[in-house]
Amino acid sequence: MMAGGNERSMKTLKEVWRRAENSLCADCGKPDPDWASSTLGVFICLSCSGIHRNIPSISKVKSLKMDHWDDAQVQFLAKHGNAVTKATYEAHIPIYYYQPTYNDCQVLREQWIRAKYERKEFTEPGKQLPYSDGVKEGILWKRGRDNGQFLPRKFLLSEREGCLKYFTKQDAKEPKINVKIDVINAMFQPVKIGNPNGLQITYIKDNKTRNIFVYHESGKEIVDWFNAIRSVQFHYLKVAFPIASDNEIKNRLTRNFLKEGYMEKTGPKKSKSWGPQLGIKISVLIRTLSSERARRRLLLKAGAWLRGLGWISGVHLPFSQQRALSPYVCHLFLPQQREAFKKRWFTLDHRRLMYFKDPLDAFAKGEVFVGSRENGYSVQKGLPLGTQGNFSWHYGLTIVTPDREYLFTCETETDQLDWIAAFTSIISQAMTPQEYAIEAYFKFKS
Repeated sequence: MMAGGNERSMKTLKEVWRRAENSLCADCGKPDPDWASSTLGVFICLSCSGIHRNIPSISKVKSLKMDHWDDAQVQFLAKHGNAVTKATYEAHIPIYYYQPTYNDCQVLREQWIRAKYERKEFTEPGKQLPYSDGVKEGILWKRGRDNGQFLPRKFLLSEREGCLKYFTKQDAKEPKINVKIDVINAMFQPVKIGNPNGLQITYIKDNKTRNIFVYHESGKEIVDWFNAIRSVQFHYLKVAFPIASDNEIKNRLTRNFLKEGYMEKTGPKKSKSWGPQLGIKISVLIRTLSSERARRRLLLKAGAWLRGLGWISGVHLPFSQQRALSPYVCHLFLPQQREAFKKRWFTLDHRRLMYFKDPLDAFAKGEVFVGSRENGYSVQKGLPLGTQGNFSWHYGLTIVTPDREYLFTCETETDQLDWIAAFTSIISQAMTPQEYAIEAYFKFKS
């Protein structure tokens, strides 16, 4: 129950609060905000109110449920509200600027709020911004690939050259890397990196993903770097795809991973040399027998024996179908042996499923292409019947591709269902021509 104020003011406050424009937080879009700024006139959520509280010279926040609102403050809210305030403070946001939601990290949301109300970056058209001039140079703390230490490195982003470079020494003439802007992705990873301003930059080299982990002591500086990358990407893609709309290009800028986390995995194990040879010898022996009854008896005995060794799970074709293929040919179908289940860190980046020994590894130990349902890809809950292994997690899932099955286990049922939902969202989407090319590369290298 709201405290204080006369009945008419409280009624007015409730009416303003119920307006459709005020049903979402003005800064992050979270539903049902129950705080407001008495100096800006916006309705905000509890989390964003904490950020507002850190800039008291700009914003004074109060609870709509517990604090007292006097008549003047209520009238100010009624006169403004989210729509009117946004029209002022968000009038000229660059199309490439990342506007965070309530699911984003603290540094993104804080710098978005400060950019709007404190620095007033979006109130005037054509305003020169620190991430909009096509070039950015500075020092970022970068994690070493081998030793894991963060050391200062000079980074240079150039729209004219269409690339991002970094140098191991500030006076170095040649960069350590030179990455084209169209293969770069960037996302904030404060928990993963262990720094509230941690940024993960990925790029594709030789069709493999490379990770770079950086941070800066200043939240503003690291967010400026992030938006500078998006700015350069946007203008590069405008030239590369001149008929595409701004929103189409915006949707091709930086993206967050669909899902990350630990799973256990297993893979095909190289068969012992005597296994296939034994199968061939038995097959040859069966073909030498003239009696169908003798062939069938030997096949069943061999099958039972090999099943006991774990080599086969059964005869895959009825004997009549085998005889129809050739009267003297009998095939033994030996399933692949599997490696022990190993705990790995997995990252699903659209159609690339990557796995790492450590979340901060520079390179993935392996990558799996996840295609579409119409091309023979699917995800199934659980493991194939009869799967054996020393897995310690019991919530399994199976990725089926045209070439093989990939087996994983999750620690909890929630993890299992979340991974299945993430895979399903990708598999249900039709593949683009570029993705068909990527799929062909994965098949070629395997």
